[in-house]
Amino acid sequence: MPDILHTIVAFLVVLTVVVFVHELGHFLVARWNKVKVEVFSIGMGPEIMGFTDRQGTRWRLSLFPVGGYVRFFGDKDEASGPDDADHLEAMTPEEKAVCFHHKPVGARSAVVAAGPLANFAFSILIFALLFMTHGQVRSVPVIDTLIAGGAAEAAGLQVGDRIEAINGERIARFQDVQRLVALSGGETLDIDVRRNEAPVAVTVTPRIVQADDGLGNQIPMPQIGVQIALSPADVHRLGPVDALAQAVRQTWTLSADTLTYIGQMVTGHRSADELGGPIRIALFSAKAAERGVADLVMFIALLSANLGLINLFPIPMLDGGHLMFYTIEALRGRPLAERFQEVGFRIGLAMVLALMAFATWNDLALKSWWG
Repeated sequence: MPDILHTIVAFLVVLTVVVFVHELGHFLVARWNKVKVEVFSIGMGPEIMGFTDRQGTRWRLSLFPVGGYVRFFGDKDEASGPDDADHLEAMTPEEKAVCFHHKPVGARSAVVAAGPLANFAFSILIFALLFMTHGQVRSVPVIDTLIAGGAAEAAGLQVGDRIEAINGERIARFQDVQRLVALSGGETLDIDVRRNEAPVAVTVTPRIVQADDGLGNQIPMPQIGVQIALSPADVHRLGPVDALAQAVRQTWTLSADTLTYIGQMVTGHRSADELGGPIRIALFSAKAAERGVADLVMFIALLSANLGLINLFPIPMLDGGHLMFYTIEALRGRPLAERFQEVGFRIGLAMVLALMAFATWNDLALKSWWG
């Protein structure tokens, strides 16, 4: 059993930061659009402690550290569902001027989109700072070692080959090779290498092996059986412009890869057992904290990008679901019927709760959790 106190503290630090950034995005754009913010909560449920600022916003820390919310004037609940139509219509002109649900659809969309966008921006900022201070690993993609009997050796790859592209995607560093092999799901890869200054095309089918997931659990992982020797010279500190460009690329690639993983799970090309929930996040938070501040900050950046991406899914209850409704409203010239939206939010809530339950079940099955 991991150190429970250490794990809980690390988890609360990580989750509080990414949730605060997300809700701060909503809050700032709401204020910019002159929307009255009634509550800014980190966590859900009863308030533990808080204060009220000059603008009348109640800043609160709530009992259950599983998210957070910003409640606007005119909201019926924490999910920003609108109050009943009669009550909204009975508002005074002064109240309507600061009511979220009386704002134009463009303003409401901006407020909702600001949460995920804040998470992406925060990830980019963290990656850029880390690349400037600790550096980015840029290993030359030249094969140093072939695993005996591995897929690469069987396909004819040789020590000294420089990997230049996989399935048409250019390879700038060896870490790109690792990423694309992991994404392959075991499907055949077309690899372009340069051997003695001559181009060579090789087809490699990764083999699924049991590998450590970083928590002591064995999970199926595609591998081709090549290795390189890392050295301190592979770590490069970047200037501000290059660091920012690489941070944007890192955040974009992370989001695209996450979508690929989810797609593979949906189509059955990847086991859904890899889907993790709050317990797995807590365990990874503790592991990152053990390795040092840089690793913990890096994990926060990864989680922030994932939170931003997931919140853009077009599921009612999530920001993407609100944006979907606002898009329909913009196209129709009027919002969907209140009853329809209510049913949509209930379905969305059921989907989110079912997904959380499934992910938590996966977490409880972890060997590293039970020791």
